[in-house]
Amino acid sequence: MGQYDILNTPFQIGPVTIKNRFVVLPLTMGALSYDAEGGYSENFMKYMELRAEGGFGLIIPGASVTDHHVDPSSATKPNVNTNLHWQEKAKELVQRVHAKGAKIFCQITMGMGRNYPYLYGPSENPVWLHPDMKSPAMTLDQIHQKIDDMIDAAAVAQACGYDGVEVHAIHWGYLLDEMAMSFYNHRTDAYGGSLENRLRAAKEILGGIRERCGCSFPVGMRLGLKSFMKDYDTASLTGEEEVGRTLEEGIAIAKLLEQYGYDYLNVDTGNYDAFYYACPPIYNPQGFMIPLAAAAKAVVDIPIIAGGRMQNYDLAAAAITAGEIDAIGLGRASLADPEYPNKVISGAVERIRPCIGCNMGCLRRLVETGEPASCAVNPQAAREGIIGLKPGTGKKKIAVIGGGVAGMEAARTAALRGYDVTLFEKSDHLGGHLVEAGAHSFKTEVAQLNIWYQQELAHLPILVHLGQEASIQSITAEKPDAVILATGSIEAKPAIPGLDQGLSALEAIHHPEKTGQTVVVIGGGLVGCEIALDEANQGKNVTIVEALEDIMAAGGAAAPYPNQQMIRDLFAAKNVTMLTSTRLTEVTAEGAIVEMADGRQKLLPADTVITALGFHPAPNLKEALKALDVPIYEIGDATGAGTIMKAIWDAYDVANRI
Repeated sequence: MGQYDILNTPFQIGPVTIKNRFVVLPLTMGALSYDAEGGYSENFMKYMELRAEGGFGLIIPGASVTDHHVDPSSATKPNVNTNLHWQEKAKELVQRVHAKGAKIFCQITMGMGRNYPYLYGPSENPVWLHPDMKSPAMTLDQIHQKIDDMIDAAAVAQACGYDGVEVHAIHWGYLLDEMAMSFYNHRTDAYGGSLENRLRAAKEILGGIRERCGCSFPVGMRLGLKSFMKDYDTASLTGEEEVGRTLEEGIAIAKLLEQYGYDYLNVDTGNYDAFYYACPPIYNPQGFMIPLAAAAKAVVDIPIIAGGRMQNYDLAAAAITAGEIDAIGLGRASLADPEYPNKVISGAVERIRPCIGCNMGCLRRLVETGEPASCAVNPQAAREGIIGLKPGTGKKKIAVIGGGVAGMEAARTAALRGYDVTLFEKSDHLGGHLVEAGAHSFKTEVAQLNIWYQQELAHLPILVHLGQEASIQSITAEKPDAVILATGSIEAKPAIPGLDQGLSALEAIHHPEKTGQTVVVIGGGLVGCEIALDEANQGKNVTIVEALEDIMAAGGAAAPYPNQQMIRDLFAAKNVTMLTSTRLTEVTAEGAIVEMADGRQKLLPADTVITALGFHPAPNLKEALKALDVPIYEIGDATGAGTIMKAIWDAYDVANRI
């Protein structure tokens, strides 16, 4: 038996056979999911169809609204029960997913609770990140109405041809999660108090679905096994001081849900208060969910689908072989690579495009900026029907200058469109700043992304010149039809006395042996914070200095909330000192002299001062190349230093429209 063969074996959810152990986790995708009448859009259907074609055995689209009576926001969203157009489009979605060999369950939600303003909860609670706002408490009649709406929605889903439904959700602090958790639920009626009372709504939803849909229609529950929260809007890094759900209570809930008759549990951790456990960034190790899921699996016989940093196929195969879980749930990883299962099953694991846990293209866009969700490393994700790869327009030669992530993506995309591509990279290796970003001990997926790009380029007819700096002569000799400048960025070096006595960010990453035991990092952007974290992980005394009022808050490159939240808590755990509204004035042999917010100057003693003061575009040949009289495009950091997502999206956009 092959190393990953277990992942290609079937498993049962009630009477439904799932062909393998790969599940697309439910992700809310935003406006591009729906057409003008509130039905699933052609774009969304294409997105789901590609994941089915990519080999996933089960697909669970994101939560569908059922309530059209209680929560005031329901009227603005497509509703399972009242929108006949949604129902017709749902039937088409089911047929298209089935045609590609996958099963599909409809996730139906009772409500989002205090996670968003003006929505009902079991009791009054502060709204997430809005402590001055309170979520209104439901009346008994409103609870009963919401339960009835859930039952109706399950019947609609069954009529549309779905293979089952997943109840949303006793996880992430959504309404059923709040009802199940004593921290949020202060009711004194039949839906409050004991654990059984707090689960009453979940039990009654299932009972009603069984009466309406029969016992052969599977019903699952999305379940958070542990909350990892200390208080409202406050996470617990270690899981200690838990005020939400302990693992012991999570296991007790799993047992009760099985007793009630639920057919499977889709388990994870965290909630909006502890967002870095709900949507774990790269700082959370892959497979951290397995021991928690295994604890639940040990007490139930129904299948356990485990989600949350589960893209490591070695860990997944081992956990399923050991009987610790039954299937792996992939949300963000299914965005990054819709063909993940096929690549594992065929033994081509090196060709899986890795999710890098950045939360930039998915969660930040959806929750923080209100844009449709997509993926930082896969610009097509959830937009396949809108910006899918276009065939080339005739025979063209494309010259790409720069072999960082932007240059590699541009070369890859242009070659996939059928163009002849030559890439020039002045150093002896590809990757650009991916090399430094992937050097941190907690960012192995970024290093994997660099490897993935290089392997993909090797599979394409791309001529790569390493160690060759592009010149007017070499580019002219190519006779290109277009030139793409992906020349990257260089570190900013402001005129600060003594700056050369410290280490630049890139020097510190490339030469860790040069850093001492007491380290001051100047610059609290993501680069500086990750350097500080790496140094602190080695047991060093670390201080980070930021001129702005907060760390990781610089404009469009601001880190997503879960990533920021986790870095802050890691800093606290590692005793990293943060000085904000503080500016570097001089670097000396003794350390860093800084100016505090009140104008006072202070020496921060240090063995090593590391400056992470940002990047600016490197010089390039744009002006000189205008003599060629062909289109010239600048992408990535060449247009202003930014994120991996900016570089990849810029490159794809340009290379896909030449």
